[in-house]
Amino acid sequence: MKIVGVLGAGAMGTGIAQVALMHGHPVILVDNDHGALERAKTNMRHAIQREVEKGRVGPEATAYTLETTDRLDALGPSGLVIEAIVERIAAKHDAFRALSGIVADDCVLATNTSSLSIAAIASAATHPERVLGVHFFNPAPILPLVEIVPWLGTAPGVTRETQALVDSWKKTTVVASDTPGFIVNRVARPFYGEALRVADEGIADFSTIDAAMRELGGFRMGPFELMDFIGLDINLAVTRSIFEALGFDPRYRPSLTQQRLVDAGMLGRKTKQGFFDYRGATREPEPLIDREVGERVFDRILSMLINEAIDAVHWRVASPADIDLAVTKGVNYPKGLLAWGDERGLDHVLEALVALQTEYGEDRYRPSVLLKRMVRNGGRFTT
Repeated sequence: MKIVGVLGAGAMGTGIAQVALMHGHPVILVDNDHGALERAKTNMRHAIQREVEKGRVGPEATAYTLETTDRLDALGPSGLVIEAIVERIAAKHDAFRALSGIVADDCVLATNTSSLSIAAIASAATHPERVLGVHFFNPAPILPLVEIVPWLGTAPGVTRETQALVDSWKKTTVVASDTPGFIVNRVARPFYGEALRVADEGIADFSTIDAAMRELGGFRMGPFELMDFIGLDINLAVTRSIFEALGFDPRYRPSLTQQRLVDAGMLGRKTKQGFFDYRGATREPEPLIDREVGERVFDRILSMLINEAIDAVHWRVASPADIDLAVTKGVNYPKGLLAWGDERGLDHVLEALVALQTEYGEDRYRPSVLLKRMVRNGGRFTT
């Protein structure tokens, strides 16, 4: 069984290590923080025992082989190393440069980055053709989706081999191109960004927008409660990264409201204040739901989401099937956005966007070229 190395014993690295352990791989977990390594060992032991008790894995899962160390050279025997350290390109360059001098030439080096260029990370490796992104979602043992992200120079065999391995871990894999945000973080931006825009305009408050998306759209969480759950600082950082990487495209412009909350240290649940106040018994005010307002809010946000998914197809970020799979498995959307567009009518989506662009005069609302072509030709994404 291939030895899996994991660099970084934070929440994500620990989760990835647990997934590999539960599927029979010896794991070497490396971090220079001894406290983090001890916490990782304890957390994994308890988590795997719970999985056995619940019958999700067999008792043999408790007989795992885990080595924890602060020595990077311990990763030498690994057939696959997954890096899960801080999201800074300089730190990742240092890691991949050092790993290249430690592992065998046929070892696959993967990064769990959610926002940085795979090509830029691979440039530091001796064998960049064996580098790719393997992006898990947090918590890694629970969420099923993993984005497999080859850069232009990744050897096709490395992509196939890595995807097959992660598939064997009972994960749902999709292949994304090396573009900002990959699939999920890019396609999901309007869920947050357009909700913020609607609130900033005073069309509806945070609670009402959340209620509209839950009750009319079937989303498990509204955008504001979800941003509070994720952390406003994390959500804002992803938005800013995509905004800058895509040439300051106005579709991804960060919200000043969100920025001011982050400036004030109101980051959501982890600080007990964000869009909502978590310090008392009442989490959020009652929504002032008006059916007409709710429909307007829902239609606007969903139209932006569908347009973003269609544009991702246009720019070959991923296949239509993988895009719909990614949003249902990665962020638990009730339907794939492309299928949803077919269901609502692509002509309706186009009409909604044209109306918004005409009203605001902003490129933010420009319809995707592919959407316009699909409507003109009577096309559909689903059969």
